[in-house]
Amino acid sequence: MSELTFEQMLEGSLKTIHTGEVVEGTVIDVKSDEIILNIGYKSDGILTKSEYTNDNSVDLTTVAKVGDTMEVKILKVNDGEGQVLLTYKRLAADRGNKRIEEAFNNKEVLKATVSQVLEGGLSVVVDEVRIFIPASLVSDTYEKDLNKFLGQEIEFVVTEYNPRRRRYIGDRRQLVSAKKAELQKELFEKIHEGDVVEGTVKNVTDFGAFIDLGGADGLLHISEMSWGRVEHPKKVFKVGDTVKVLIKEINGSKIALSLKFDDQNPWKDATVKYAVGNDVTGKVARMTDFGAFVELEPGIDALLHVSQISKDHIEKPSDVLSVGQEVTARVVDFNEEEKKISLSIKAMFAPEEKAEEKTEDEGDVVSVDIQAVIDAEEKTEE
Repeated sequence: MSELTFEQMLEGSLKTIHTGEVVEGTVIDVKSDEIILNIGYKSDGILTKSEYTNDNSVDLTTVAKVGDTMEVKILKVNDGEGQVLLTYKRLAADRGNKRIEEAFNNKEVLKATVSQVLEGGLSVVVDEVRIFIPASLVSDTYEKDLNKFLGQEIEFVVTEYNPRRRRYIGDRRQLVSAKKAELQKELFEKIHEGDVVEGTVKNVTDFGAFIDLGGADGLLHISEMSWGRVEHPKKVFKVGDTVKVLIKEINGSKIALSLKFDDQNPWKDATVKYAVGNDVTGKVARMTDFGAFVELEPGIDALLHVSQISKDHIEKPSDVLSVGQEVTARVVDFNEEEKKISLSIKAMFAPEEKAEEKTEDEGDVVSVDIQAVIDAEEKTEE
């Protein structure tokens, strides 16, 4: 029996390997673009950066060091130069496939960082498996700019798992909807009409502002933004503003809000301030052919009828007045129930005369139904 040579004994002590086999190796050298491992074979294994990860920016010296052990997969036993080519990312992908399959079957919620923003959605990577989240499944509302999600960690569920076609689809929308429903339920359980709550302006339109109350949106209509007149909601609010609002009404899932707090109601002391006979000062807010509306303070307008503007006859208010002009007049009528006030400049300069001294001109004093013209003005505005 012949004795074995040293080379034969050495080769006999080395294991055999096969393509696709998973082996454990020890790192014996690391460069920025490759890792060399001793895998117990006659040749060392080479793990290139492209077979370690799909991220080209990774420097391999930051992820491995000499002496580390790694599980890798045999990609090719002999690359033509006697070297064994290894892969780590494909082994990770194989394991990742199993991980994604389990998550798909169990409807598990996964977390991952958005690595790419594509034309039709977002891309995330879980255990080296790339999952696509279509734009329509990113949120429960239309997202115009998906770039805001880049680098952000998001939650989603896998709704389509097809490893044969390498098709993995994620859905974030259903989680967003479920979370909103939960928050909405919690919100409606704790809020009541008359409560003052804090919210954030979510959107501003021509007719009002939508306020996020932390679970549901409430509408702050332009008519409820102030006791006075608001020209346009966008001149009062902008998206992101924090505001304290009064819950005026809850009707099913709809919430009506208001900024007309009772303690700030300008009509609260109006009976005294605007009693008949008092002289008051205000600014002309708007004019019609039959008179001018004077803002005495935000939320309180009074009618100065054309017949009460001057002792002299005038055709229309704009002949002698202009919007924004400050005027002083006397209160000649106060209707607290209907919140209507009538003024007269003429009364300040024409003291009451004795009945026998009245002339035909007396008919110009107040020959019109002021309440009727106020009602007509309001119907016109409506």
